[in-house]
Amino acid sequence: MRRVVITGMGIYSCLGKSLDEVCKSLYDGKSGIVLDMSRKEMGFRSGLTAKLEIPDLKKELSRSQRAYMPEQAKYAYCATVEALRNAKIDQDYLDKHDVGLMYGNDSSADPTVRAVDTMREKHDTTLCGSGAIFQSMNSTVTMNLGTIFRLRGINLTVSGACASGAHAIGLGALLIQTGLQDMIVCGGAQEVNPFSIGSFDGISAFSIREDAPEKASRPFDRDRDGLVPGGGAATVIIEEYEHAVKRGAPIIAEVLGYGFSANGDHISSPNVEGPSKSLRMAIERAGIDIREIGYINAHATSTHVGDTNEAKAIYNVFGDQRTEVTSTKSQTGHEMWMAGASEVIYSMLMMKNDFIAANLNFENPDEDSAKLLIPAKRIEKHFDTFLSNSFGFGGTNATLIIRNL
Repeated sequence: MRRVVITGMGIYSCLGKSLDEVCKSLYDGKSGIVLDMSRKEMGFRSGLTAKLEIPDLKKELSRSQRAYMPEQAKYAYCATVEALRNAKIDQDYLDKHDVGLMYGNDSSADPTVRAVDTMREKHDTTLCGSGAIFQSMNSTVTMNLGTIFRLRGINLTVSGACASGAHAIGLGALLIQTGLQDMIVCGGAQEVNPFSIGSFDGISAFSIREDAPEKASRPFDRDRDGLVPGGGAATVIIEEYEHAVKRGAPIIAEVLGYGFSANGDHISSPNVEGPSKSLRMAIERAGIDIREIGYINAHATSTHVGDTNEAKAIYNVFGDQRTEVTSTKSQTGHEMWMAGASEVIYSMLMMKNDFIAANLNFENPDEDSAKLLIPAKRIEKHFDTFLSNSFGFGGTNATLIIRNL
């Protein structure tokens, strides 16, 4: 099997619009969560959300290009520009090589709602606009990035609920390992508009701790009362090791292992067996001892059953091996389709800068989280290998293991 390395990364997050901004926010324990009163006016049970500014790309892209891009594709464009620059890849290189694209995305609600509203109100489909179809398709991110950057390798949207971004990286790594691609742009994107998560609010999935938004996302804490929606986009450039060396790429880390599983159980309630299987598979494929893993970035979204079962799964696999476990969702909320990619970047930033960000709002452990080593405050620590979990509705699970280089 060929080795797969990460040579570039970029991010557009509620913690910042660049790697430097995001790293500082992680280090300082900054929360990106706010109370959006417009959601309350729409009838939302919870007005909590991560706060992002939709980028203005008028100076960078043509009017026709922008017409095809929904909110999350704009985030993904910004993240990808930074990742390509970080990897020292220009358009001339992309034009001369078959570079692939695999991106996680599992909704495009806002343009769909607006197109349907127009049809119902105006009774004229032509008024939806020429960009409506491209904005509303689930593959909108890969369609837009693929045409903007003129990518000619694999072009595929990975739609795997809240594990989408992680599956995109893992599946991309498999294509490189087997020799089908030398380089792939991977990542995940999530829209932040109210339409995209209204149905989540309708099933009481969100925290209603609105008096203190920064304290609402409480992964692993006994008093958690639901998740907080977030979003943005994260991009990593992965490529075959010898290919990266030959072109003089800045090699950041290596993708050692990718594990996956399905719970084969309830559509929304996770179990313990599925995540445990994903963890074990990733470790086996990485070919390492669990004692080499210096940090675990948990999926933990701040829901009772999700956090509980993940804590049990981690303990099933790691036992009394005291490896620090945190969920960066305590700062960002749940970035959903983006999370599997963004949390790899968050973890790499911590790994490169010798710290582990605090699991914010972890004040009282419950029976299961008490068995894990969960730091409530930032700790200074050097580590060279981390594991990142991503789980999603329908029982899809993905685990990635990344090593510093």
